[in-house]
Amino acid sequence: MKLSLVQKHNPESLLAESAKAIPPSGIRQFFDIVSSMPDCISLGVGEPDFITPWRISDTGILAIKDGCTHYTSNRGLLELRSLIARELASYHGVEYDPDTEIVVTMGVSQGLDIALRSIINPGDEVIIIEPCYVSYAATIRLLNGIPVNVPAHFEEEFRVNCTRLKMAVTPKTKAILLNYPANPTGASLNRETLQEIADLALEHNLIILSDEIYSSLVYGRKHVSMVSIPGMKERTVYLNGFSKSHAMTGWRLGYVAAPVYLTDVMLKIHQYTALCAPSISQYAAIEAIEKSSKDVARMNAEYTRRRNFIAKRFNEIGLPCLYPEGAFYVFPKIASTWLTDEDFALRLLKAEKVAVVPGGVFGAPGEGHIRCSFATSMDNITEAMKRIERFVASL
Repeated sequence: MKLSLVQKHNPESLLAESAKAIPPSGIRQFFDIVSSMPDCISLGVGEPDFITPWRISDTGILAIKDGCTHYTSNRGLLELRSLIARELASYHGVEYDPDTEIVVTMGVSQGLDIALRSIINPGDEVIIIEPCYVSYAATIRLLNGIPVNVPAHFEEEFRVNCTRLKMAVTPKTKAILLNYPANPTGASLNRETLQEIADLALEHNLIILSDEIYSSLVYGRKHVSMVSIPGMKERTVYLNGFSKSHAMTGWRLGYVAAPVYLTDVMLKIHQYTALCAPSISQYAAIEAIEKSSKDVARMNAEYTRRRNFIAKRFNEIGLPCLYPEGAFYVFPKIASTWLTDEDFALRLLKAEKVAVVPGGVFGAPGEGHIRCSFATSMDNITEAMKRIERFVASL
């Protein structure tokens, strides 16, 4: 009997090897379980529990009513780009031309994607610091690049070890990808470390991809950006957005700032893959920059209160926990329970209906830790910590 065409030509064989090879998101995979447990307290999702401030939402609604629902410039609204440039000059002392050096994107994720597409050739290496956000390695691999992992450890407060970083550089290294304050650890970078990394980039002709999405969420210190280091604006892709700072995750709006030789290439990719960021979100972001500083300060004050409480409680329970320098995550060590991080998370979920993320999904150095987000109400955090304490005691 002859094989049918369907049997003879399996369409699954046409799938891209790079896409098949990457694993599904460890965070989302775990929370598929949580979605069926409505009474569960989640400390897992990295999303502000605050609603977008009303003045920002109202501006978006008015934009719709006023018919501002068309394509914008590929780069984004000039008014928004000008405001972003003004903020970067004010915060970091670096001048960007809004006409040529800023591109508004659909969140930092898309900004990072077009930045990596602009520089990676097959086989190029990009250094990442682990534990790190789950999409970094996957995005590099999708472009047939090679992620090179440099570990950061609890005993070193998850700070970048520049000696290990230097050892990771090879002739194939194209870039270093940084995230600070970091997801999942909350660790950040000081000026001295940034200078060391900058010296390394200059010595080996590397691009720095600087994901600073949590830069507005810092505790007891001032955020320092890589672009403020002399000579680094010329070889840095600065990535930021409005999701975390202004509780605008669903608006999907971010931006990249970089020298013209980079933004010219990024813009071409952006034109073909997205055309432009959502117009309505851009009008809302103008309002966010101009009139929402008090809202940001209010949210940050509440995050500070939650951060101090949750870190203290983990230490009291006997799970060593650093006080994060930024972002809204703690990353306690659970080695004393003799459970793997995945077993701990699954057993905690089953026994006490509290959802946390196993640290291993953020890379091998995250094993033996759990990530807990304090972007949820103090009532939820207080009750969750009671349940976690009860669970640990039961072990």
